[in-house]
Amino acid sequence: MLSLDNALNEEELADFDRRVRDLLAGEPYRYAAELKLDGLSMAAHYENGVFKQAVTRGDGTVGEDVTENARTIRTLPLKVADAPWPKFEVRGEVIMPKGAFEKLNAEREQQGLSLYANPRNSAAGSLRVLDPGITASRRLEYHAYFLLVDGRPVMESHWASLDALQRMGFKVEKRKLCPGLEEIQSFCREWAEKRDSLPYEIDGVVAKIDSVAQQERLGWRAKAPRWAIAFKFTARQAETLLEDIIVNVGRTGVLTPAAILKPVIVGGVTVTNATLHNEDYIRELDLKIGDTVTVERSGDVIPKVLGVARKGEHRRPFVMPSRCPVCDSPIMRAEGEAASRCLNTNCPARLKESLLHFAARSVIDIDGMGDALVNQLVDRGLVKNIADLYDLTFEQLVDLDRMGDKSARKILDNIDRSRQKPLDRVISGLGIPFVGERTAQFLAEGLGSMDELMHADEARLQLVEEVGPKVSESIRKFFAEPHNRELVERLRAAGLQFESGAPARAKAGPLLGLTFVLTGTLPSLSRDDAKAMIEAAGGKVTGSVSKKTNVVVAGDEAGSKLDKARELGIPVWDEKALRDKIGTAINE
Repeated sequence: MLSLDNALNEEELADFDRRVRDLLAGEPYRYAAELKLDGLSMAAHYENGVFKQAVTRGDGTVGEDVTENARTIRTLPLKVADAPWPKFEVRGEVIMPKGAFEKLNAEREQQGLSLYANPRNSAAGSLRVLDPGITASRRLEYHAYFLLVDGRPVMESHWASLDALQRMGFKVEKRKLCPGLEEIQSFCREWAEKRDSLPYEIDGVVAKIDSVAQQERLGWRAKAPRWAIAFKFTARQAETLLEDIIVNVGRTGVLTPAAILKPVIVGGVTVTNATLHNEDYIRELDLKIGDTVTVERSGDVIPKVLGVARKGEHRRPFVMPSRCPVCDSPIMRAEGEAASRCLNTNCPARLKESLLHFAARSVIDIDGMGDALVNQLVDRGLVKNIADLYDLTFEQLVDLDRMGDKSARKILDNIDRSRQKPLDRVISGLGIPFVGERTAQFLAEGLGSMDELMHADEARLQLVEEVGPKVSESIRKFFAEPHNRELVERLRAAGLQFESGAPARAKAGPLLGLTFVLTGTLPSLSRDDAKAMIEAAGGKVTGSVSKKTNVVVAGDEAGSKLDKARELGIPVWDEKALRDKIGTAINE
């Protein structure tokens, strides 16, 4: 499920139309224009006219199965009479109407809970909750915009597909056939003025070439079609008083200032707070508490402060705290970085994200430790520290929602197996700022043990490959935090690997001195296996393509990295070429 390119004004819309005209070489064409809903994309699959499965867009290739929750959406037909295809797919948008959103926030306010930021986030969260009964209570709607059979349009025109969807009982958005650019622009202007009259949020208009044959001739880029564009409406603005600035701690430990505003209506919604990003942003705006500020709200972002409209008579500056407002641990802001971070991996504000990172396949690899399980473990107080994972019992797990005997035992087996992961994985799992998988490998090989890493000074750390002043400072500050030292000792007691035992990196081989990037799915090698093979042959593997990259190894469904390699003229190998290069040199 591809995304769409955006046009932010009428000039960019005209540029898109000009490109279409050039690519079609003067051939007549027309547009199907639809209102752009502000929700969550979802594909619904049908067999013999019966709804079978619903999947969110996810990253465009792999999404989340939300079938049981989607069944509760009243505007999603569970049965389509006289469907002409044995199997078909309907793509559309899940939204939460404004009335349902306001009712939900009113209930949360009565319960003393935090309010949701906007209907889009609420719709996405409501579709993903564990209890379908909660989804049903949120009054979500599904609006369809694509009809596909075997992944391809089944009609000759997009307009005909929308007509067919409407006849089949799907809710289809307001639309118009437009013979040219002027009609598209007129439709955009009309709904930019009328959008607040709708019972749900829209943030623009989508224009698609109507003819499917012309769509196929225009084709696609890596992430978006050349035959469609999303015209985004201008964000709505208002002025109000900045009453205070507070600091929120995000899931990755980043401290984000937020503006507390005198309530103001922006685009039909009452705004009481807005993001301020970071200290530098506040300084650049010369923003102080007591100022009158300009606030912007577009449908797909939390409101933000654009600038000072009038300076307050008794304005006072904001000062970023030196300690975390949640756990009182020290705050670090590295030189050259905009973000300030809480250094405590087990800070309650970031614990869920820390657990997901620790359990990730490329880190400690605890299969089955996903969002749903982590949320339950933290929310029920079973895990307050990453090391608590190693104290979980069968009785605790089997009592969780959607967790049977077999699943509970499997999770415990996977946790136990993770104790054997090598030192570099353990280092990576700690979540030290600026220490990723590759740096963790160098640290494990260069220092040999967790104890050496914990006690090494910055000068010693900088002797390790690819560790400079910023990374060494981050490591020292991380281990200076008592909560983190306590975590390390608990992981030691749990039996994780604290000695390297890793073979020295190859200093010779057919790939010595070459830098590789891996992308896509290789026929017989996993990403980790391919990386190990390259490094054993003297090569180096990095995560992004640049002018320093020597070779990109590409498999099926390679994405933007392959496009960038071609753009830079970097050689591209498949798995066979990689094996041949290594094998030929070894045989010689």
